[in-house]
Amino acid sequence: MTTPQPTVAALHDQPIPVRIRLAAAWTSFMFLYAYVDILNFFTPGVVEEILDGKVFELDLSQTFSTAALSLMAVPILMIVLSTTLPARASRAANLVVASLYVPVTVFNIVGESWVLFYGLGIVLELALLALVVRLAWTWPRTGPAEIRTTPASSRASVAG
Repeated sequence: MTTPQPTVAALHDQPIPVRIRLAAAWTSFMFLYAYVDILNFFTPGVVEEILDGKVFELDLSQTFSTAALSLMAVPILMIVLSTTLPARASRAANLVVASLYVPVTVFNIVGESWVLFYGLGIVLELALLALVVRLAWTWPRTGPAEIRTTPASSRASVAG
């Protein structure tokens, strides 16, 4: 005699809305960007240059810090904008911002001696930007048939 074994139901995989996927991609991008910057402090000579008032041959100043904050505020704000803007505006913003940040991201390798470290960081950041572009580009649309049938069917029921 065999004892019946309890069956385990398969996990239900809920579809994740595109807005949440975009916000997650931007959040991952920002964590990665910040982590690469933090690990950079352990690169020999970096802290000494900062203490001498230099970052990548640029003078540390209020202008530099404001420009750096402005540059990073955009992807930071994309986390919330991806979930709060109307769909059309969110799609456009994600396509534009992610596309503009590709050259910004690639520029970060210029002049770096730790090419493997920065190269890996940049490749991962570019993969996330590509994901943002893909998600925004393929944002699901409401089919035209659905839009046309709703008014027609409501008119038919009123006339009938």
